[in-house]
Amino acid sequence: MAMNWAALTATEPELAGLAGERFGAFRHHVLVTLRRDGSPRTSGLEVRFLHGELWLGMMRDSLKALDLRRDPRFVLQSNPGPDTSLAGGDVRIGGRAIEVDDPEAKGAYVKEVEPPQPFHLFRTELTEVVRTFVEGDRYLVTQVWRPGAPVRTLKRT
Repeated sequence: MAMNWAALTATEPELAGLAGERFGAFRHHVLVTLRRDGSPRTSGLEVRFLHGELWLGMMRDSLKALDLRRDPRFVLQSNPGPDTSLAGGDVRIGGRAIEVDDPEAKGAYVKEVEPPQPFHLFRTELTEVVRTFVEGDRYLVTQVWRPGAPVRTLKRT
């Protein structure tokens, strides 16, 4: 079972808000896709949260787009920031990317984002959101969300 960003926001608003803030703090993040041989490919990427969806837009025929067309699984890692302090925690989103060919949906995205043309557009289905942060300089805290289950919190000293 997978959910879109709006469904995560409705079921787990606090985690969705924190994740959205983390991704909104910086323009570029890291996308992990799978190459044809199954090995990981990391690429820089801008992401957008629009109309209840997490969107991935990329240049036409880029290797990451071709990877997602072949195997839609991805992981998106938030940018740690210039000082690597990870203020607000570290966030990772996993899921599947579904290419959008519908002219109306792409047109609505273009109106908001104005990407270079031509481009690939993918909406995401989330399978996991993980936030890791340090609490009080004492605990390493990991929050894990998967569709159909509440956020699970793990603390380590």
